[in-house]
Amino acid sequence: MTGRGPQVASRVGRWLGAAIVLCFLTGLLSHLIQHPPAWFWWPANPAWLYRVTQGTHVLSGIAAVPLVLVKLWAVYPRLFARPILGGPRRALERLSIAVLVGSVLFQLATGLSNIAQFYWWDFYFPAAHYAMAYLAVGALAVHLAVKLPVIRAALRARPPVSSPPEPAVRLSRRAALAGAGTAAVAAVLSVAGQSVGFLRPLAVLAPRSGAGPQGLPVNRTAARAGIEKSARDPAYRLTVAVGDQRREFTRAELLALPQTTARLPIACVEGWSATADWTGVRLRDLLAAVGGVEPGEVRFESLETAGVYRISRLPRPHAVDDRTLVALALNGETLDLDHGYPCRLIAPNRPGVLQTKWLSRIEVIR
Repeated sequence: MTGRGPQVASRVGRWLGAAIVLCFLTGLLSHLIQHPPAWFWWPANPAWLYRVTQGTHVLSGIAAVPLVLVKLWAVYPRLFARPILGGPRRALERLSIAVLVGSVLFQLATGLSNIAQFYWWDFYFPAAHYAMAYLAVGALAVHLAVKLPVIRAALRARPPVSSPPEPAVRLSRRAALAGAGTAAVAAVLSVAGQSVGFLRPLAVLAPRSGAGPQGLPVNRTAARAGIEKSARDPAYRLTVAVGDQRREFTRAELLALPQTTARLPIACVEGWSATADWTGVRLRDLLAAVGGVEPGEVRFESLETAGVYRISRLPRPHAVDDRTLVALALNGETLDLDHGYPCRLIAPNRPGVLQTKWLSRIEVIR
């Protein structure tokens, strides 16, 4: 028996569908955290939750790469079968396949490029990736609805007890399924170490697996952000505003305040994460020193003068958490310039892109 056919396509498709749905749900969650609507709520605890959900998002996408290739290999001859369109049902099936294949390949290609920070396009990746995810899931739903009878029959089918031998160059169904599963597991293991510490030796394809200043990877450097001069300026001040009250702090004045150390992971949307010891001033203590009020939502501004993420907003659950710091040191050493010197935000259960570096202003906005 040959590896191509509805049995292999259906079984691999089941794994692929699960990976796509998992990737979609965790990606949707990440999008809501970064661009929260009024109704959305995200907790500060457990501190590692975003690390798990975003790591799952990237790894499920990685697992989908070999699965989609095997799926396309299994159905390739039928993609060009005649008639191309035929009746309404066949036309709908063909359209759903075209949209599904195109959108999934787009998502996987741009997603892989994003985790490597290799941008070969001119569009804004988060918006395009988010919109295309709905297109892929919608096409998957239509495709499943149209092909459900075929899928059911294929999944229930049993191979014959005996069959004539196939030429040596033909791949059996069992070998095709084993190859697909093995490739998916190998792909995941080759990257998982960038977020799962004990798997780090296997992370041969991980873009970031621990290297960087003070033992922590860096996405955006100070040079790339264009803040090297302003961050080192002796005239640097951190402005903190609470209602009508406003105060400016030098780095020395921040260091003179009570210091707290919190062990927290930093987890980035590209899927990598690492745990470190952060030391600095508790945000709630710093705000209390200025205005003496319980913080609600807090706004942070970076020394960066441009960029989508130069400003972030911290919801109340994170703002009042005792582990949310204006960090001044990392792993017992003065904060490296690439990690946010002179000071940065670090809060539990937040995407790294929202852990604003090179702070210039903090303001309670409600």
